[in-house]
Amino acid sequence: MTLALARNIRREPVIAAPPAPRLRLPEGWSLPALVVAVALLLGGLPFFRLAAAAFAPGWQFAPGEAFVEMASRAAMTATWHTLETASLSALGALLVGGIVALALGVTDVRGKRPLAFAFVFSMMIAPQVAALAFLSLLAPNSPILSLIGLAPPPGTPNPLLGRGGIILVMALHHAPLVAITLWTGLRSIPQSLVEAAQMEGATPATITTRIVIPVLRPQIIAAGLIAFVAGVGNFGIPALLGLPVNYLTLPTLIYRRLSSFGPSSLGETAALAVLVGVVAALGIVAAALAARNQRGKVEIERSLEPYWLLGPARPFVAAGLWLLLALKLGLPLLALLSEALTPALGVPLSWQTLTFDKFTEVLFRQAVTMRAFRNSLIFAGSAALILAILAIVFAYGLERRLGRFRRAVELMIELPYALPGIVLAIACILIFLKPLPLIGVSIYGTPFIILFAYLARFLPLALKAPVAAMAQIEAHHEDAAKLDGANLPQMLRFIVAPILAPAAAVSALMVFLVAFNELTVSALLWSSGTETLGVVLFSLKEAGLAGEAAAVAISACVVILVVMLALDLIGRYRQHNILPWRI
Repeated sequence: MTLALARNIRREPVIAAPPAPRLRLPEGWSLPALVVAVALLLGGLPFFRLAAAAFAPGWQFAPGEAFVEMASRAAMTATWHTLETASLSALGALLVGGIVALALGVTDVRGKRPLAFAFVFSMMIAPQVAALAFLSLLAPNSPILSLIGLAPPPGTPNPLLGRGGIILVMALHHAPLVAITLWTGLRSIPQSLVEAAQMEGATPATITTRIVIPVLRPQIIAAGLIAFVAGVGNFGIPALLGLPVNYLTLPTLIYRRLSSFGPSSLGETAALAVLVGVVAALGIVAAALAARNQRGKVEIERSLEPYWLLGPARPFVAAGLWLLLALKLGLPLLALLSEALTPALGVPLSWQTLTFDKFTEVLFRQAVTMRAFRNSLIFAGSAALILAILAIVFAYGLERRLGRFRRAVELMIELPYALPGIVLAIACILIFLKPLPLIGVSIYGTPFIILFAYLARFLPLALKAPVAAMAQIEAHHEDAAKLDGANLPQMLRFIVAPILAPAAAVSALMVFLVAFNELTVSALLWSSGTETLGVVLFSLKEAGLAGEAAAVAISACVVILVVMLALDLIGRYRQHNILPWRI
């Protein structure tokens, strides 16, 4: 008995002492922490630093100097010019964009896809390219207007210089923003509303004025406010059309201050940047409120389909839309091309005078323009690639892990994209002018400051398609991966990434489109060796080398067109509403 008991005792396992209690973090904390940290770095930090520089110089709260700068005569004049040009151009964009949106959205006009593609392409080319194209079209001895005898006489100022030209070109340039917003609104109108009106004998004109436009009212208001915000932050058009005649808006005033006084004027420019941000923020908040009023009003079973059958007027409507595109896009680019293909200003284009010397000069001979093409490709391509990877991680984190904190993080991410680029540029200078902590190195004046600004500005654009795709993915894929023992990195790599990769690729190409010709941010962040295409084009125009600037602009437009065509080809096999021109 004693021996058996001893054997049983020896077989019992030895129980170790319990380990000391440790602090355990919630499971899955790392991904939300990463998303919040990156959002703070790219969205929160720049604007916190900007506000601190404006209202707490030297980290001592003293807002008096900022308010004095904001109330100065120069700032007040520039603010009025900004509000004037942004408001009037928004009204023009609303008129042009609204007509195009309704014509392509509710009628049976032919050629909708190429019309929409060309209309959006006119917005994808850089604002400074649009301004340069219109300047070439209406310049004295314009080769295009000379053919019909309407060219201004030699020696007369270009009629687009100043307030009127800025308003006109910005209105035409921002009209596609309005059309894209209204196309989204049209897709939210149920077809049953139109069918009920048709059963009552309503004509297409009555349906449009009594049903469609009233239902679209929140989107119309939001579209106008979006065009207003775009006008507030636009730098390229006021710079080319306003600076030569000393018509300054807030972005061009900031540029002139920094160009004249350098980093010593950062306190003043920070206050002006805050003023730009406040003006733009008012428009953004108003647009968000207008859009929110429309949510959840109707139950959609079938989206709106074209109900206006044009009949014999069909070819005339199509001709009118193509004529609008010719005036908005075709003739200005043709004038720009003519200027790039002639040997000197004022020489008429013919087979005898046609030359490709300016293209050869800017693409193969001039070191600065060749470097600008390379830099723009590298900056835009790197930003697109990094953001495509980040977008996959962020889309999963926002949709699955952040819960009630999601909206706050999204607002922080959207801040650099919503506010004017000139505000972000000033914030980046303030952050990176001094050496970074720990490493003791400053990235101011290096390519990395431009890359950081691109990442901050275009992250919201890169997130749109992946977040939409992530919302449609059922959670059972992830549950199965967890049952198989997959950890978070493995699940992201083998489950989530392959599903989101097509949407992330489309978003990356959209980022490349916008970043390739970007000027508003890089105009203040470039240094010798980091020039971008937008900066070089602006510099060539200021130096009087209009032909070389035209050659750079046409070459950049070709790159944008090729990327858009590639996107359109990819979009045929993806979701219908990923690309803005696929209505």
